[in-house]
Amino acid sequence: MNSDQAKPAYIFTAESLRKKFRFSEFFAEKLITSVAFLSIAVIILIFFFVFRESLPAFKHRLKATTEESRASAGNKPENYGSSEPATSEKKPETYKGEEKGTTEKKPETYTGAEPTAAKKPETYTGAEPTAANKPETYGAVKDTSVSADEVNPDESLRPSEKAENQGSLISLFGIEWFPVSENPRYGLIPLFIGTFKVTMIAILFAAPISILAALFSSSFAPPWLREWIKPAIELLAGFPSVVIGFFALMVMATFLQNMFGYVTRLNSFVGGIAMALASIPVIFTITEDALTAIPATYKEASLALGASKWQTAVFVTLPAATPGIFAAVLLGVGRVFGETMIALMATGNAALSGLNPFESVRTLAATIGAEMAEVVFGDMHYGILFLIGSLLFIFNFSINAIAEFYIKGKLVRKIQGR
Repeated sequence: MNSDQAKPAYIFTAESLRKKFRFSEFFAEKLITSVAFLSIAVIILIFFFVFRESLPAFKHRLKATTEESRASAGNKPENYGSSEPATSEKKPETYKGEEKGTTEKKPETYTGAEPTAAKKPETYTGAEPTAANKPETYGAVKDTSVSADEVNPDESLRPSEKAENQGSLISLFGIEWFPVSENPRYGLIPLFIGTFKVTMIAILFAAPISILAALFSSSFAPPWLREWIKPAIELLAGFPSVVIGFFALMVMATFLQNMFGYVTRLNSFVGGIAMALASIPVIFTITEDALTAIPATYKEASLALGASKWQTAVFVTLPAATPGIFAAVLLGVGRVFGETMIALMATGNAALSGLNPFESVRTLAATIGAEMAEVVFGDMHYGILFLIGSLLFIFNFSINAIAEFYIKGKLVRKIQGR
């Protein structure tokens, strides 16, 4: 035997097995890691920003109180009817019938009475009183020596501010949403009821259609038809929400009203059907991917045991893809729950708390979209809207966490027989 043929073609050594440094791989790895951490940091910052802006809903507003307290303690406010202390050399000018400069000229009054030297008449103009007898005037400010710490904060608030402070957090659990009034009420119950009504209607309409369409595309459709069905349905996901809302407002609302004969033209039923059109592409795409990912051995084993094609699809493929289908439905719920434009245009925007599906409703996301541009920065109403945004975030996060860590794991263990 030749010695050259006995030698291996390549001898692996520790030096040859050591990974060589490549700058391109190192740069790509660090770039991907940095982008991932940056994305997580941005999400966390958005989370803290939303909750920070909702803090005015939990704080007692005393800004007006402190300003009025300082004014009454020593800094007299500017007004049009009051008179400032004048010197003996020159008296200030006022808006109505006041003395100017000299002592010979008498002030003009509304009563027409001639003033005397002993007593000056009562006037509405806020003229300077004498030391002997100070008249009561409507424009004068009573000078007190009360300090700012001795002022009762509740007494210096205006009536609208008192009502706002008293009924802000208590009214969150009410059934009335009147944020702009003398007695504002921020009841979130009708907003939650409207949101859940629209979401349930949309999912009950979109989920069966999407799942059955995905089952047909993955198990029954020929390859050439499948190549057309999936892109056509996924193309609906690119439709702007305002286009779907406009279609629901102008066409769908009238059609459904004529069909069912209800009174209110824009209601939760119309909004739910319109939102179902927006969630069907999301549910269909993920469900179709989950059904396609099922191993072919499952189908082959079912067909070999004598099951028909539809029995295999319904009793084998569909249960095996249950975790993916459940995730698709959850994403559809999140899509509907946070939708704004369709809810603004198709639900009627009336904060009603009834369970009738044919009455107008108002959703949480639509409330933020409709009122955020009209509120005062840092106001109680401003904080309540950010509180609603925080509740939306918590709700979606909780649903996804429960589905991912509990329900999905339980279904997977059940399917695998553990």
